[in-house]
This record gives sequence, structure tokens and C-alpha cells, in this order.
Amino acid sequence: MLLQDKIALIYGTANHRSFAWHIAQAFAREGARLILTFQNERLEKNVRELAETLPGTMILPCDVTEEAQVQAVYDRIGAEYGGLDAVVHAVAFARKEDLDGDFVQTSREGFQLAHDVSAYSLVAVTRPAVPLFEKRGGGTVLTLTYLGAERAVPNYNVMGVAKAALEASVRYLAMDLGPKNIRVNAISAGPVSTLAARGISGFTDILSVVRDRSPLRRNIDQDEVADTAVFLASQWARGITGETLHVDAGYHIMGL
Repeated sequence: MLLQDKIALIYGTANHRSFAWHIAQAFAREGARLILTFQNERLEKNVRELAETLPGTMILPCDVTEEAQVQAVYDRIGAEYGGLDAVVHAVAFARKEDLDGDFVQTSREGFQLAHDVSAYSLVAVTRPAVPLFEKRGGGTVLTLTYLGAERAVPNYNVMGVAKAALEASVRYLAMDLGPKNIRVNAISAGPVSTLAARGISGFTDILSVVRDRSPLRRNIDQDEVADTAVFLASQWARGITGETLHVDAGYHIMGL
């Protein structure tokens, strides 16, 4: 029970394939009490049905681009629990037209939207968490990224640039918040067939390449990422911050 009695807030659950949902299950398995958010009414039913399988889970609405909604989440957590131990940020979005074709054709609006939702939102959900972390003597922030932040991946385009900004944000947040005993890390997950991933053209080809060329000669699954999240949120990782930890069957080390 690595997270016994920890209070964890998880953004980004959409359906049973979501990284966020698998992380929620792993956190619950290790003893954490959970708060899940849903973005809009379209996703609310899915999130509520999933949350019902984890007794005691709180469900709250939150569009991470709306400051008032973000603050309302933390106000409710503060009133209910008095503090917070972990925030998991599994949120990203780019318009489909900005993931097709050439990156050079990215619109200004598409660039701004991808960075607002996929990168700035980490800052937006971390800032109001700090007072609640301090009440518990510290805390952990985790986010999800991908190799496209480090290398040019076909059809990842503006999302890769946004993920690069996200990874830089992890380092700067870690520097700022370390004196408060708040750790900030990212997990760079290998490709997995999630709802978001299936929106990338040629995604099945990416899966095949990673399977054939990674040192482990296979793809990963969501539970491997979830177990890594448990580790990073636990005392076992108390000396790790500002890190991007790859969970990708080793693919990122390969030259060809």
C-alpha cells in the first residue's frame, strides 16, 4: 500500500483506455483516496460509471482552460479533505487539422490552443494545489508526455512542440516548488491505443515500428505507465524531481 491514505487528484479520465483511468486504478489499489475530474457533459457519464467501481471516489467538473473551474476543484478538495498529496495531469489536445500534413502549416490559433491545453494547463492545475500540498508537508505532481517532444515524429506535429513545452515546464516547476517539498515529474509513455492516440494518422504504423525496434521487442500497456506513476507518487521516489522517465520498452535509446 504505497499510497495509503494519500489524497490524489487525477485529470484526464475519458474512458477505460485512458492513462488517467489506469493510474486511478493503480492509485486506489495502493490505498489512495481519489478525486477524478470530467471536462464536459459528454464525458461525465463515462467518468461516473468508471468511478463507481472505486468506492469513495469524488467526481468534479473541470475544464482546465477555465481558471474559475480549476480553482473550484481545489476549494472543494480543501473543504472535504483539508489537503492534497498528488496531482496527475493527463490532459492534451490539438486540432485534428494541426496533426495532419506538415508542421509548417500549423495555424496560430491551433498552436496557441495546443499549448494552452497541453502545456500551460500543467501550470494552471499546479499553482492552486500548492497550499493544499503544504498542509500535508509536500506533494507530487505527475504529467504524461511522449517521445515526440524530443524527436520529430510524423503527424505528431504541434503536439510534439507542446509536449516539449510541457517537459520544460516540469523542470521549472520542480525548481520553483522543490523548497516546499513538492516534486514534479513526467512519464514519457510509449505509444498505446488510447482515444487520443487513434487521432494521429499512421498510429498503427508507429505501434509496429516500436514493437519491432525497441529493446524489449514489444509495445507497452497502460498498466506499466500506471505502476510507474505509483512509484513516482510514493516515498520510494522521494529523491526524484524534474525528471522525464521513459516507459516505452526502451525505444527512446535506439538510434535506428
